[in-house]
Amino acid sequence: MGILDKLTGTRHPEDGVAPRPAEELRGALLGLNRSDVPYIIRDGASDGADLVAEWRIAEPAWQTFFIGSQLTHAIRIRMRLVEESHEVRAVEEQWEVTRVGNPPRLRTSAEYGRGSGRTVSRRWSLQRGEDGRLQATETSSFDSAELTGPLRNTALTSGWTWRGVLFGKL
Repeated sequence: MGILDKLTGTRHPEDGVAPRPAEELRGALLGLNRSDVPYIIRDGASDGADLVAEWRIAEPAWQTFFIGSQLTHAIRIRMRLVEESHEVRAVEEQWEVTRVGNPPRLRTSAEYGRGSGRTVSRRWSLQRGEDGRLQATETSSFDSAELTGPLRNTALTSGWTWRGVLFGKL
């Protein structure tokens, strides 16, 4: 594994794992859709890809007087299945949008990122426990590895390389 592979998050299957046909891999990736996971994997033709995996998470809004705020994370992984080289070329895109105001049209800020990386976000609230002491309780959490991990592992166990794409076309 070279430095470029580390930078892009590229992983190669173990030696001796025979690559499965593209349609079998596609079916296996779509098979990751279940009612108990917070993401969806769908056809990606409208996004210039073979498949798209998306996870959107809206963290609880908080209110102070007349101003409310809500943070929204969105992660989209566009995948191209390149059968000639047995590669899943993947572009990971992340957005973070903060809406402030009540109604939330007063001010919106956004951040966009592209490339492999792990995003972890946790929100806590302070409340008084039964003993009267303050205690922190996790109210929401988000970890992008819960999406990228199953996709990458499915590709690898199918004998395909997971190749992260930073620049250029998918």
